[in-house]
Amino acid sequence: MTNLETSPSNRADAAGQANRPVIRGTRHACVAGHYLAAHAGFAILEAGGNAVDAGVAAGIVEAVAQSEQVNFAGIAPIMLHIAATRQTVTIAGVGPWPRRASCEWLERHHGGKIPRGVFRSVVPAAPAAWLFALRRFGTMSFGEVAAAAIRLARDGFAIHPYNAEQIQRNAGEYRDWPQNAAVYLPGGQPPRAGDLFVQKDLAGTLQFLADQERAAARQGREAGLQAARDAFYAGDIAHKIVAYHRDHGGWLTAEDLAGFEVEMAPPQRGSYAGYEVCTCSFWSQGPALIQILNVLEGFDLSALGHNSEAYLHHLVEAVKLSFADRYQYYGDPQFVDVPADALLSRDYARLRRGLIAADRAWPGMPPPGDPRGNGASLAGFAPPIAAAEAKEAALGRALDTTYCCAVDRWGNVFSASPSDTSSDVPMIPGTGICPSARGTQAWGERDNVNCVAPGKRTRVTPNPVMLLKDGRPVIALRTPGGDVQPQAMAQALLNMIYFGMDPQQAVEAPRFVSWSFPNSRQPHTYHAGMLALEARIARSVGDGLAARGHKIAWWPHRTGRAGAVCVLRMLSDRPFEAAADFRRGGYALGW
Repeated sequence: MTNLETSPSNRADAAGQANRPVIRGTRHACVAGHYLAAHAGFAILEAGGNAVDAGVAAGIVEAVAQSEQVNFAGIAPIMLHIAATRQTVTIAGVGPWPRRASCEWLERHHGGKIPRGVFRSVVPAAPAAWLFALRRFGTMSFGEVAAAAIRLARDGFAIHPYNAEQIQRNAGEYRDWPQNAAVYLPGGQPPRAGDLFVQKDLAGTLQFLADQERAAARQGREAGLQAARDAFYAGDIAHKIVAYHRDHGGWLTAEDLAGFEVEMAPPQRGSYAGYEVCTCSFWSQGPALIQILNVLEGFDLSALGHNSEAYLHHLVEAVKLSFADRYQYYGDPQFVDVPADALLSRDYARLRRGLIAADRAWPGMPPPGDPRGNGASLAGFAPPIAAAEAKEAALGRALDTTYCCAVDRWGNVFSASPSDTSSDVPMIPGTGICPSARGTQAWGERDNVNCVAPGKRTRVTPNPVMLLKDGRPVIALRTPGGDVQPQAMAQALLNMIYFGMDPQQAVEAPRFVSWSFPNSRQPHTYHAGMLALEARIARSVGDGLAARGHKIAWWPHRTGRAGAVCVLRMLSDRPFEAAADFRRGGYALGW
């Protein structure tokens, strides 16, 4: 096995030459899903801000520059490490279902499905998460870190080809609400790559929060940040959200918004290859990465060979086992009795590992395990999800979410997964924001562990990850991509750990994605046995996997549907390394 601390960082024997150089530096860096966000975060670092200030600035810019897949009123799960206290924490930037939400109502009126529109909106959490992070761990004001986002929303920017493509893809959905169409289909048509894209109402919302902060700042920095929060959750913005939901039959109320607080907690922890693996808790799919790595620990992956038939087969089967447990057990721990310690134990992983056959694939998602050891038999388990066309699986639908991470000269590390679309729910007129559509990742049937319930958080896919050694961050990484996320992050980590790749080579290497489980998003389609491969993987490998029972779908050589991983690697004896996956236009800056 290759040790991350000592492996030669320019080795490329498994991945080949990367298309971009890895960014190396000794002072600070910012990596983000859009170059404007990376620039905004880097500018904050250059101005003397810390990693938290920079990460929040990048995240808010992403809600402007990538607002078709990241909403300022969406979600923002955060993980950060504070060097001075050696403290690693998560901020659960995910809002709960409104008090009026009802599975029974959904079953009665929509057959247990969660329709597009106001009934997918949960309490917006991203603004509270950004402001909480700034208040507890940052040094700058909201107005300072939001300045770049306000300017870009007000004056416009040249839209990136990837983002223009996503708006085009969802043009029909934007037309469902005139206020959404006015922003995303200016003149009745989606913008083309390079067109100036302006969001004046969003600029006004951000400026309003900054103005409220400035007016209260004479009483101190914390008073100013609280005023910005109040402006969103109890002031004019809240009033507009509540009025729209009241007038259109939605569930959000003033009490839902005013009563919301983000949760700060220690990360979920596992270990792999001598490193501590930190993820968000079971309100996200984060622990699935720990489970995947636990199962793989029993195999000599380096001996199997990078992206060989045997290597990919074992990784795919480990993903299926982990996602079966995710389906059965993962949910908001405040509502669900999750057997967390058992799920993440090595003894349990050993039992699950025994279900992997070297010569044949599970034809679909395997049954979940019995982590409590109470003799439960789930051998006849079959997810009650209707099958979907193979073509949809090959294309992939989870193209929302982005990422941002930063490291500063003091050793603080920030990583976040802002998300939420602007095509699933109506925009609140005059604000430029769409209250979080994260309800799309819940189930409307009462017998599902991730069912809708008042005050309950939907189990979300976005999940930042850190690897630590001796209490110090070594790697921070993230990717967008819905159910792709643990799969893509596992592959990038293994590329570095076992195959000597630097972070840029690791994120650019060809990837697979399994779809052999119920999709986390509505309508939760299930593609039994489906495995998508980027075309840089040898055709003979795909043929061999098909012979083992995998249903192969070929993707192009590089596709954003395979995720877009970003990495910060912080080694004790060398400059840090930053990498951004160009599959979706991410960028890294540092020095």
